[in-house]
Amino acid sequence: MTVAAPILLPPRRLPRWIIKSLVFGGILFGLVLLWEAYKAIGEATGGTIPFTDFGLPVRTDDTSMPHVADIVSSLFRPVSTARNADLLVVLLLKNALITWHRAAVGFLLGSTAGFGLGALFARSRLVERGLMPFVVASQTIPLIALAPMIVIWGGSGAWPPFLVNAFFLDNIGFSVAVISAYLTFFPVTINSLRGLRSPDPKAVELMRSYAASETQILTKLRIPASLPYVFTALKISATASVIGAIIGELPAGLGDGLGRSLLTFSYYYVSGPEKLYASIIISALLGIVFVGLVTLAEKLVMERGYRSRADNDVGRASQDAVEELAARISLVQ
Repeated sequence: MTVAAPILLPPRRLPRWIIKSLVFGGILFGLVLLWEAYKAIGEATGGTIPFTDFGLPVRTDDTSMPHVADIVSSLFRPVSTARNADLLVVLLLKNALITWHRAAVGFLLGSTAGFGLGALFARSRLVERGLMPFVVASQTIPLIALAPMIVIWGGSGAWPPFLVNAFFLDNIGFSVAVISAYLTFFPVTINSLRGLRSPDPKAVELMRSYAASETQILTKLRIPASLPYVFTALKISATASVIGAIIGELPAGLGDGLGRSLLTFSYYYVSGPEKLYASIIISALLGIVFVGLVTLAEKLVMERGYRSRADNDVGRASQDAVEELAARISLVQ
């Protein structure tokens, strides 16, 4: 009598999002340990590298490097001693939402302008040679010098009222969005140009041989081929738009937004550095969330495109099978 061998099932893999979360948490935990270890070494050696007389690159006192626990706990303490003062995390989240609104408008404006320029350059090399030097030169101007001028122009009513009202902003808020768009359009322009020119020239010539117009070539061939390039640029632009919005809020004199929070807490850095570090963390999280939204949009668009392409392939295969069956029937007859 033989005994059946047990069936060994392959080990079940964890979902991908759990693996990514574990890796992210592990790296974050490692960074926290590195921060605290560096601080502990500095406190033990008096601010010098162990066994040497050389000073550490960054001071480890509580003013320069507060403990991570102090930074996190400051988020859940009132901002001030006033009776109805909000918790710091509540204030920063409110300001982050306001900054994200301005950054999102700038992201939309800059991405639209960047893709339009990329399509124009892809259509005409003469226009590309004429305008590309100015596009590149625009990115060499320090934003901290350009931002006050844009704010002054916007405050004097330079923006069309219908455009400002369409995005639920005032003139100063729209100026901040324009500053954000200034940082957004360049990577979209460059990657869109590269993506729109990525299709095989033979495919372009084939469409032209079937009398396809330039608009049809753009929508049916060039834009689908450019999507991976465009979404890569949009991820870069998402973080750039948040940076542009924060920088734009500094000279605007606005009473809200993360730019105002960073500026205010920098004044009180000596007495309470934890608040400034907490503001930086919320700003970083805002950029991460924005990139995550763009990544989600990329996944939805790309998966939908692949699904449509697969359906078309199945449809063509079914049509070929029907035609082959009809040909065989005609031969038999």
